[in-house]
Amino acid sequence: MTAQVQSQSSYDVIVVGSGAGAMTSALFAADQGLSVLIVEKSDKYGGTSAISGGGIWIPNNHYFAAIGGRDSAELSMQYLKAATGEHGDPVRLQAYLDNAAPMIKKLTSNSRVRYAVADKYPDYYPQLPGALPGGRTLDPELFDTSLLEEELPNLRKPSPSTLLMGRIAWTARDAHKAMARSFGWQWLIFRLMARYKLDFKWRRKSKYDRRAALGSSLVASLRRSLMDRNVPLWLNTDFQDVLLDGDRVCGIKVATGGRILELKARRGVIFGSGGFEQNQTLREKFLPQPTKASWSATPPGNNTGAALEAGLNIGAATALMDWAWWAPTIAVPGEEKPRGVFAERAFPGAIVVNSLGHRYVNEAAPYLEFVDAMYKDNRKTDGRTVPSWVIFDGHFRFHYAMGPLMPAQVMPDSRLRKEWLNTVYWKADSLDQLAMQIGVDGAGLSNTVSKVNQYAKTGVDLDFGRGGNVFDRYYGDSNITPNPCLAPMRKGPYYAMRLDAGDIGTKGGLLTNRHAQVVREDGRPISGLYAIGNCSASVMGTSYPGAGGTLGPAMTFGYIAANHIASSVPVAASTAPEAVS
Repeated sequence: MTAQVQSQSSYDVIVVGSGAGAMTSALFAADQGLSVLIVEKSDKYGGTSAISGGGIWIPNNHYFAAIGGRDSAELSMQYLKAATGEHGDPVRLQAYLDNAAPMIKKLTSNSRVRYAVADKYPDYYPQLPGALPGGRTLDPELFDTSLLEEELPNLRKPSPSTLLMGRIAWTARDAHKAMARSFGWQWLIFRLMARYKLDFKWRRKSKYDRRAALGSSLVASLRRSLMDRNVPLWLNTDFQDVLLDGDRVCGIKVATGGRILELKARRGVIFGSGGFEQNQTLREKFLPQPTKASWSATPPGNNTGAALEAGLNIGAATALMDWAWWAPTIAVPGEEKPRGVFAERAFPGAIVVNSLGHRYVNEAAPYLEFVDAMYKDNRKTDGRTVPSWVIFDGHFRFHYAMGPLMPAQVMPDSRLRKEWLNTVYWKADSLDQLAMQIGVDGAGLSNTVSKVNQYAKTGVDLDFGRGGNVFDRYYGDSNITPNPCLAPMRKGPYYAMRLDAGDIGTKGGLLTNRHAQVVREDGRPISGLYAIGNCSASVMGTSYPGAGGTLGPAMTFGYIAANHIASSVPVAASTAPEAVS
């Protein structure tokens, strides 16, 4: 990297961050003949994208159309307007819808990125007009990581929770089949494990699968595509500030290798560096309380809000600063970050309660709405809902996963790490004993369990409607009737696990226009500065329309930014700032 720094300090486009949106913008800029540099604060590339599911929410996409799916721009806009409500900007929403489908078609045609349609993955708000029961979410195909060659060690490793047995890659479609225990799921698991075991040559190099899936696949395929184009990616390069030529952003200042460097951007700077969820000071300033960076399921030490603060310093407007992409999390000792709890909340036989022993939300609800409900109930109960507790019995424990606990039929309690007892999970022979251990009101918990057991018999959750829509049922057990998301809890031992009010990134940030340009309070763009992904205020407002509602817009507005930069009139050449120590 030192040789690169010494030989070149001026580029057409500089991209800050190396997640999916950042790398997509770099790729499209490079394909239009622009010289591009990507700078990444961490010693690994991929950011939060690499540890995500990698899905992208792309309305009216060509994959769905190819299998006979019916969607349209009009139907998609109807749904988005209903989902985003007063927080939706029709101009930005239109820009998203106009560009999302062309973006993924061009990306998959001209790079190594490959997707498949998740035709059974419903939109998150099936009750809203324009919602579809599947087809708008795309799922990354597996990618052979040996193609990364010398860049493989620098790829951020996926979260253990996204891998089968903590090391085997599988697509979201495969994971759904196994979790919903659909026909053939056991044969699927056997086939995946056999594929991994028989790859003897690769397993001598690494305990992890040769193949990448989910967000790891997306990031790996994007990085290989950028390698094909000779686009440099500098690691351990910490963005410090923007450089200005009058009111125009003309470059960035970075710290790397013990030096401060000033790098010129002739055409534009694209912020794709994530939100501020790892900055405790900013969390306390903007987000609902209580809040902790340690609850976030994002990489510690990254996403500290540097781009946000740089934008604020030059007069950028912001929006949605009190929102995050909420997701409940479970902390696991020894792991660098907590695990998000996404699908497991829909499995039948587990409930979530506050310290009064009361349910307060449909456990199968989308994760953003789940934590939003957690905070609302916390205010209502004077601080008795953050944290919450997920409770389940021995039957659930045997058949289903919860956080780091694989089903007991594969991972019995005797095989769990001893230090997890009373830190990751609590266990007792009766509900009263369990309630006492975790500080939950025993009578309240007992009454709640009795009520839910009755709901399981009738199949109707009279309190919160769990399992009453197609989204809830997506991760329910297809073998359970009359409601795949409800089962009685009556077989000891009983278990509890703590749920924190976590997130997978912040939602608020720099306000942008339809070209992804950062704007001032009066709406005027800051020339030369673009923002995409979680460092920008989400086009989705306070909603989460479907799986991939973070990465889909990040990549789409990365595409929009690259196109806008390429079509702009080049700034007259000037002497590039020299590196200073």
